[in-house]
Amino acid sequence: MAKRSEDSSRRHDGRVRQSGYEEFQKALLEGRLRPGQLVSQRDLVDMLGLSIGALREVLPRLESEALIHVLPQRGIQIPAIDLPMIRDAFQMRAALEREAVLHALRTLPDDVLQTQLALHRDLVESVRETPSDAALARGQEIDTNFHMLLVKSTGNELIKSAYDINSIRIRLIKLDRIRLTAVTLPAAFADHIAVIDALLARDAVKAAAAMDRHIANARERALEL
Repeated sequence: MAKRSEDSSRRHDGRVRQSGYEEFQKALLEGRLRPGQLVSQRDLVDMLGLSIGALREVLPRLESEALIHVLPQRGIQIPAIDLPMIRDAFQMRAALEREAVLHALRTLPDDVLQTQLALHRDLVESVRETPSDAALARGQEIDTNFHMLLVKSTGNELIKSAYDINSIRIRLIKLDRIRLTAVTLPAAFADHIAVIDALLARDAVKAAAAMDRHIANARERALEL
């Protein structure tokens, strides 16, 4: 009985930590926490709806993933989006997604890739004809799902975990510097279409080069501002 109670308590603690971690991510991506911002533990408790104990359980993970800096006697700082962060995040992304695209080449069937191709082409046409916030939001969703599809094709939990952590930094950079617009979306989706075309042709050299070019273009857009 005591063993079951201990296991149940451990599972509950794990759920609380995961919930707190997800709430922190949500606050970042919704802009309630901003890059460079300094907050106290009490601020985070109130914002995330956690107990102080639950927050302290989450902080080591956030710090180990470089999503916060704990500053003794000062508080908790959200990392600023600066040139080193942008370079590091995109370098990590390039390494992970080059591996992902080579796996996708071998594992993703033609019908899945053709569906992605149609989604991209239809969205570009929609944005060109009648750009709207709804179309751009849909474009962001297609963009995110496309990259996740490639990463999941690896079947490698370590790659997926590393990608998930790094994607938080990439999404923060996008929110701060390179939101999809009626101007930037067609270029970004043209890069995606080049990747999809190479995957359909089962051409590893072209697929890897197209992905490298896409990530380099996104990095350059972020570094320009």
